Amino acid sequence: MNSLIGSSAAPSFDDPLEMLRACHGRIQAQCTTLKRLREHLTTHGHDAQASQAAFAILRYFDTAGQHHHQDEEQDLFPKLRATQDGRAESLIARLLQEHQGMEAAWKNLRPLLLDIANDKAPVLDEAITQHFTELYAQHIELENTMLLPLAETLLAPEQLHEIGSRMAARRGVQLSAR
Repeated sequence: MNSLIGSSAAPSFDDPLEMLRACHGRIQAQCTTLKRLREHLTTHGHDAQASQAAFAILRYFDTAGQHHHQDEEQDLFPKLRATQDGRAESLIARLLQEHQGMEAAWKNLRPLLLDIANDKAPVLDEAITQHFTELYAQHIELENTMLLPLAETLLAPEQLHEIGSRMAARRGVQLSAR
């Protein structure tokens, strides 16, 4: 069951758009872990490996997942809005609405994972799990195919450096000097 928990190396904060893409990959990996956890519980029941996987998912979405949304909402989106590009504004409005939906889905899923992590429940609701993973899959597809390419064309290197610096600071990391 250790295969439930995956990881991958992240690019540097010097390239914040690649950092966001890499985070999308880690979110997808956590969603895969979530699906595997549900299957594991159905097939093998609750065990230490299930608890470990639930803790890993909780830890990710309670920290890195929150940071990711803050990176976008507090840093990337304002920079894109400042360009006054109509494509950016309509896309950001949609993405912010999706962020609210994903936060609501997390609020439904989180207590179930806590119960599994703390040996209080041996099952994971299929509908709640599927809803959560589908929201993230659709959202990541939109960000990877539209948001990040648009940001690459609209934002100057100085703006990207500032975004990367703020992302690093949010995580207590010092960005390398330029």
